[in-house]
Amino acid sequence: MKTYQEVVSWMFSKLPMYQRVGIAAYRPGLERMQSLDVHLGEPHKSFKSIHVAGTNGKGSTSSMIAAALQCAGYRVGLYTSPHLLDFRERIKINGEKIPEVEVIHFVHSHQNFFEENQVSFFEMTVGLAYSYFQKASVDFAVIEVGLGGRLDATNIILPILSVITTIGLDHTEILGSTRALIAREKAGIIKENVPVVIGQKDIETQEVFEEIAQSKNSPLYYAETLSGFWETDLKGSYQNENMRTAIQALKRLSIENLTPEHIQEGLRNVISKTGFQGRWQVIAQEPYTVLDVGHNAEGLTEIAKQLKTSLYEKLYIVLGFVQGKNVQELIALLPSEAHFYISAPQLARALSVENIQMELKTSPLDIQYYKTVAEAYNEAKSVANQKDMILVCGSTFVVAEVMEYLQEKN
Repeated sequence: MKTYQEVVSWMFSKLPMYQRVGIAAYRPGLERMQSLDVHLGEPHKSFKSIHVAGTNGKGSTSSMIAAALQCAGYRVGLYTSPHLLDFRERIKINGEKIPEVEVIHFVHSHQNFFEENQVSFFEMTVGLAYSYFQKASVDFAVIEVGLGGRLDATNIILPILSVITTIGLDHTEILGSTRALIAREKAGIIKENVPVVIGQKDIETQEVFEEIAQSKNSPLYYAETLSGFWETDLKGSYQNENMRTAIQALKRLSIENLTPEHIQEGLRNVISKTGFQGRWQVIAQEPYTVLDVGHNAEGLTEIAKQLKTSLYEKLYIVLGFVQGKNVQELIALLPSEAHFYISAPQLARALSVENIQMELKTSPLDIQYYKTVAEAYNEAKSVANQKDMILVCGSTFVVAEVMEYLQEKN
C-alpha cells in the first residue's frame, strides 16, 4: 500500500465497518479501543474534549460547537461519522481535513497491531483522530459518538462536557427497543463530575438522564431553558433545536475568551468553518433541489415539517434505505402526493430494491424503482420543471451517491 486510495481501500476491505455491513461489524466493549489507545501512547489525554451523543442532530450540534470555538481563536479538532465523499471528512482541524499523508503514515505504522488485534474500522478511525489531534496540539476536540454511547469506541475520553441531543428509535437491535433503554445507552457518556447538556426534555427519557447524572454527581442542563434570538447558516427549521443545544453547551463550557459574539459568528458560519454538508443542503434552485441525510422516523418527520414550508408545484423524492428500516412506516411520514423514485445505495447493508418493492406492493403511492441511485436522481431531474422540487433522502449513502455522481459529472 503506497497511495492514499490503496490505504483507504485496505481499511474498507480488511476492517469491519458498521456503516457498510451493519450489525456484523458491531463490536461492543471498550477493551480493544483501550488497548489501541495504550499502544498509541494514550493520545486522548492530550486535549480537552466535548463529547456529543444522540439519535439525530449530533453532527450538526458538534459542528456548531466547533465553529464557535474556532471563532474564539481556538485550534479545534472535530471528529464525526460517517463521511459522505472522502474518509478524511471524519477528522478535521479548523475545518481542514486530515492530510492524506497522515492517514497513510498512521496505517503503515500500526497495520500489524490492527490485524493482530482485530481492530474494527471505527476503532482504528477513532485512534487516528485522537493521535492526529495530539500531534497537531489542538486546544479542544469535539467528538461525535458513532453509535449509542456507553460502549462506543469514542467513550474512552474524560470530556470537559457531555452533550446528548435527541433520543429516537434507531439501531434498536443494538441499543434497545424503547426510548428509555436507548437513553440509558447514550447516557453512558455522562462522566463523574462532568456537566451534561440534554437537548430534548421529555417524559420518557428525563428520569433516566436525571438518575444517571445524579449518580455521577454531574450538573445537568436542558437546552430548552435557553432564550434569545440566534441565527445559523444551516438550513432546515429542525436546526433550531440543534442550535439551542449547541448554545447551551457553549455557555456551560465557561471559557473566558468565548463571548456571545463568537458564538453567533460561529453559528452563522458553520459551513465555511467546518465544511459541514448533507443537512437540508440546497444544491440547485430550479428545480429546487435538496440533499438531506435524514434516515429514521425522527429525521424524516423533521424533513416533512420543513417540506410544509417549502414552495413547489410537484415534489420528486429520491429515496433509498439500509436494512432494518420499516419502509412502510418511514415513507408514510413523507407527503403522499410526492412522486417517489426508489433505488438502493451500493453497499452490503443496503435494503434491496426487490425487498422494498415487495414491502410496498400494495402502496397507493406513485412509486418508480431504479437500479442505481444516480439513475433515480437523473430520472427525477429529467421530469421536474423549474417550479418543482427534488428531495434526496432516506440514507447517508443515497445522498453520498448523488453527490459523487454530480462531482464526477462536473
